[in-house]
Parts: sequence; C-alpha cells; structure tokens
Amino acid sequence: MEPIVIPILVAAIVVVFLVASAVRIVPQARRYNIERFGRYRRTLQPGLNLVLPVADRTNSKLDVREQVYSSDPKPVITEDNLVVNIDTVLYYQVTDPRAAAYEVADYLHAIDQLTVTTLRNVIGSMDLEGTLTSREEINARLRAVLDDATGKWGIRVNRVEIKAIDPPNTIKEAMEKQMRAERDKRAAILHAEGERQAKILTAEGTKQKDILEAQGTQQAMILRADGEAKAVELVFQAVHRNNADPKVLAYKYLETLPHLASSDNNTFWVIPGELTEAVRTVTSAFGDQSRAVPPESAQPEVAAAADADDTAAESRIAGLNAGSTVSLDAARATDEAEKQAAAAVSDAKAEAEAAKSSQVPGRGQASGN
Repeated sequence: MEPIVIPILVAAIVVVFLVASAVRIVPQARRYNIERFGRYRRTLQPGLNLVLPVADRTNSKLDVREQVYSSDPKPVITEDNLVVNIDTVLYYQVTDPRAAAYEVADYLHAIDQLTVTTLRNVIGSMDLEGTLTSREEINARLRAVLDDATGKWGIRVNRVEIKAIDPPNTIKEAMEKQMRAERDKRAAILHAEGERQAKILTAEGTKQKDILEAQGTQQAMILRADGEAKAVELVFQAVHRNNADPKVLAYKYLETLPHLASSDNNTFWVIPGELTEAVRTVTSAFGDQSRAVPPESAQPEVAAAADADDTAAESRIAGLNAGSTVSLDAARATDEAEKQAAAAVSDAKAEAEAAKSSQVPGRGQASGN
C-alpha cells in the first residue's frame, strides 16, 4: 500500500507545481514581459494569465503609471561663463513595456543623461539673466528633445520642470545688492511722489482758502459800501428835506472832526481846508445871535448861549483830546484844531461881551431921560 501512495503524492505535488507555474496573476497598472526559452513571447495584461510551465518565465515587471524622477543638481555653464547648478524633475510614463525592457538597458539612467546633455546645450546659449527668467522656454525645449528621443524606448515624457537654479555665492550677493538697490530706488520714487502729491494738495488747499477769503472780503466790502451808501443817501435826503441852514452844517462839521483820529491804526491825519471856513461860520453864527437878541431880555439868554457854547466847545475839545491817541502827526493836527476851535470860542465870547457892554449904557441913558 505504501509503495502506491508515495508515487501518488509525488504526482500530486508535480501537478500542483505545474499548475502554480502556469498561472500568473498581474496586478492593475502592471505589465509582465514573458520569455519562452529566452525569447520574448508576450506581455501579460492585468488579471489571471496562463503560461507554459518551465518554458515561460517573467523577464521584467513594469509599472505603467506616471512616474516622477528627480535628478541630482548638475553643473551647467551659461553663455557668460558662469557655473550654475540646476535640478530637474521629470514626469514620464511607460507606454510600451516591451520597448522599455528591450530597447534600452536602463531607461531612467538614459533619460537622466539625456536631460543633462540637453540642458547644457540649452543653457549654454543663454546668459544668467536669461536662464533665470526663461524657465518656460527651457522646459519646452527639454520636453521636445526628450519626447523625441524616448519615444522609441516606449517612454512618454509628460513634463520636465526645473526645480532650482543655484548661481554661485558671489553672484547671489551681487543679485541681492541689485535687488536692494532696486527696492531703495522704488521706495525713493514712491516717497518723492507722495511728497509731490502732498505739496500739490497743500497748494490747492491754500489756493482755495485764499480765494474763499478774498470772496468773503469782497462780499463784506460790497455790503459795507452798500450800507454806507444807503446811510449817506438817507442823511442827504434828511438834510434836504429839513432844509438845514449853513450854521447847522458847520456845527456838525466841527462835531465830526474828533472822530477822524478815533482809530488806533491812523498814522497820518489830514486836516481839511474847509475847517477855517467852518469855524468862521460858527463864529458868525454866534455873533449874529448876540446882535439879534433885544437889549434887556437877551442878556440872560446870551449868557446861557455863551455858557452852552463854552460847554460844547470844551466837550468838542475833550473829544479831540480823547480821540488823538495816535501818531505825532495826528496829535499835531488835533492841537491845531483845538487852537482854532478855542480861538473861535474866544472870539464869540468877546463879541458877546462887547454887545453886552454896548447895551448897558444905552439902557441907563434911557432910564435917566
């Protein structure tokens, strides 16, 4: 019994081994290259696949998903003889597993070397400034060259990106100084623009202020002139309506003189030439009044009028003295007016006394007769 069991067990083990060798399970996004007796036979697709045991074997297992490959920094010389280190990132995908396995020994190493060579050719025709500012152009040219070269290898290059461009330290320091100078220049320009705008706005504000003040002053002067014109017109109409005689006008003229020096800003006071005529008119008024009064009954009235004139003259003189707190010219003019007014009052008093003395003997003679 035992000699029969042993061959059966051996046969079962051989069958299991052969079945296991004939079955290949390929994961998703994977491709297996099968060789039969050392020759490429076919590429297994994802899922369950059957092969010939012992005769077929798996040569390579490839991932057909998009892969990312980052190369080490490579020194590249620019057109202006500066050495820069450039890192690249490569995005590729296996499109033909057979070509990727049999057309090139190591496609990653081949792609890396081709990238470095193409990069040196591209960067060698650019200066440092163009290298730093033309990344899109460099990427496009690298992709075109790599896509053309790797197509026969069963590789499709989707994107090539420059990850970093590192110039020498001396160039970095010079670039930093240049950028600092540019920033300082922009800051100075912005500061100057701000000051210019501020000065313009200040000048505009001052201009508007002066215009408004001038307009306000103009309106005030117009209104003041209108008021004074109306006041003069009313006074003129009142004088003509009441038919004032020259005596009253002369008296008002003398009464107005102290107000000429009442302002603190007056430094020069001009005495009108009509002042002497006005004083004469007042004097003649006093003289005519003293002669027109009857001899006896007019004495108290003449005395009262003289006292009133004295009081009025003294008040006018006091007014002149009070309003003459100005400059030396105004004070001299005021003193001259006071002297003329005092002389006029003295002449009036003398004429009144003379009239009184001439009337007293006549009355005594009339009583004697």
